[in-house]
Amino acid sequence: MAGAASGVPTVCPTLLYDDAKAAIRTLTQGLGFTEEAVYEDDNGRVLHAELSCGNGRVMLGSTGREGAFARAMAGAGPAGVYVVVDEVDAHCARAREFGVEILMEPTDQDYGSRDYMARDAEGNVWSFGTYAPGSAG
Repeated sequence: MAGAASGVPTVCPTLLYDDAKAAIRTLTQGLGFTEEAVYEDDNGRVLHAELSCGNGRVMLGSTGREGAFARAMAGAGPAGVYVVVDEVDAHCARAREFGVEILMEPTDQDYGSRDYMARDAEGNVWSFGTYAPGSAG
């Protein structure tokens, strides 16, 4: 599979936002993502951005653009994205401090994970926890 051997993520959630710049601020400052790339048009609208967390990435951009992806995503959402983090309680505290809406406080799950859930300003649901898909086994 392309990317697997080099550690490059092979699955990247892609979200469109009415205010992509605000989403980037929330994801980086409030939820601990790292800005890897942001490309804007001449009017300052985000055409494409990539943010990382651990070895995962999320791609995002602004709504209202042209093209097949924009047409396919019209009216889509909200989406749910799960992100593996080590320090769930500290991560949640950071998000709360930034003003992110917390939907579920850090909770120990029956399957051994500790998770919390948050919603960004445009309705996407972000779950953060210690469960790492594919690690059981």
